[in-house]
Amino acid sequence: MTAVSAEAVSGKAPAASAPRPWSEDGGAAPLAPRARLLPALAAVYRAQLSRARVARIPLLFVATFQSVGIMILMRGVVDGGAEARAVVAGSSVLVVAFVALNLLAQYFGQLRASGGLDHYATLPVPPAAVVLGAAGAYASFTAPGTAVTAVVGSVLFGLPMTHLWVLVAVIPLAGAALAGLGAALGLLAPRQELATLCGQLGMSAALLLGVLPAQHMPAPVAYARDLLPSTYGVEALARSFDAHPDWLRTAVDLGVCAAVGVVSLAAATWAYRRAAVR
Repeated sequence: MTAVSAEAVSGKAPAASAPRPWSEDGGAAPLAPRARLLPALAAVYRAQLSRARVARIPLLFVATFQSVGIMILMRGVVDGGAEARAVVAGSSVLVVAFVALNLLAQYFGQLRASGGLDHYATLPVPPAAVVLGAAGAYASFTAPGTAVTAVVGSVLFGLPMTHLWVLVAVIPLAGAALAGLGAALGLLAPRQELATLCGQLGMSAALLLGVLPAQHMPAPVAYARDLLPSTYGVEALARSFDAHPDWLRTAVDLGVCAAVGVVSLAAATWAYRRAAVR
């Protein structure tokens, strides 16, 4: 005769083998707390940096060669002076615009079209960490190309390189402003093709309004140039080629870049929340 436990006869399972999806008071058990911003930001940044290292390095070479080629072409019509400083500074910041604005707009547009935002929405990660991590990873890849372009341009036009350390501030601040703008364009565009188009138009604006000397632009075009975030990074870098740079104006230009970066990244975070809930 087989022994049968009292729990089996009464239809009750042993307490150790039953799952406990409910809390002691009968309500649903609380979920794990959301990750804090800084650890989540570091995790997203490392993941995006690893991904971008494989997929974006060839395009970074393209951006660098493009900027160096523009300087070589402009060398035939610009001898030196303020025009040369504008060409070198604009070509250097163009590398930042190509990666942080153009490629980031394409990435977020593709992520939205493919449903990749749904994956991030299921993770206990703050929206700001996703946007800032991706923007920071893409902007980080602009540093080598921007430095190489600035050095090559200085040699090509005979400009002093004493104050090129300004790139340490120009790259992250201009990169933040343009990366936030690129992410917002990619997330707000209703279709992936429009996100790509907006990113390319933004990069073209950075090319035309940043590389060409501002002294020869018509007044309406000069006003449009003042609205472009990369302009202030170009101006700050161009002043570093002077024998005695105006550091106060340089600090003001970098401050404008920082302010635009905060606003554009906040707008990109809002656009991410808006796109993730749809």
